[in-house]
Amino acid sequence: MHGRARLFENPILELLTLSSPYVIWGMYIPIVSGLLYYSVAGLGLKVGEVALTFLAAVFTWTLAEYLLHRFVFHWVDERPWVQRFHYLVHGVHHEYPSDPHHLFMPPVPSLILASAFGGLFYLLLGRYGFAFLAGFIVGYLLYSTTHYLMHRVKNPPTRFLKKLWRHHHLHHFKSPERAFGVSSPLWDWVFGTMPEEKPRRTT
Repeated sequence: MHGRARLFENPILELLTLSSPYVIWGMYIPIVSGLLYYSVAGLGLKVGEVALTFLAAVFTWTLAEYLLHRFVFHWVDERPWVQRFHYLVHGVHHEYPSDPHHLFMPPVPSLILASAFGGLFYLLLGRYGFAFLAGFIVGYLLYSTTHYLMHRVKNPPTRFLKKLWRHHHLHHFKSPERAFGVSSPLWDWVFGTMPEEKPRRTT
């Protein structure tokens, strides 16, 4: 369906559901820069350690993206509150896939989740948790930007983006129970949820 979704009657709550790539990138780039700077200048980590931790986190995001999309965003349950939760966090996107105001997570819930992940990473990784959070956020930014392009650009400019575009549109319009990866199909391949692009032949 084309058009723009409205999630709340209250105009203030509705405003808090809207987002854009400029807002999210503008919000997170200073945070990521600060986390990386603090990791080196404040915590005394070597640049190489920070770089490896950062890259590991970017890769880890691809798995988190897959798991969240498959098991949280597509959580199916008959209870009304679960159905409402599903619609707010993801169902609205399937109903209005091209709505540019709901392709990025809104700033407030995004910051809350980033803070929660940051606390978890600090508990698990100690002083390396700050650099890991920076990489995790960048992984999220790359995912969200890729997702934005999948729905706002009809003719992706590169072969790689064309493949991702095809993969994601199969999820939306043919196989919603498959193709959960957006920035990469890797975990769909690992966990057996790659979509069938062509119907199977029957004999």
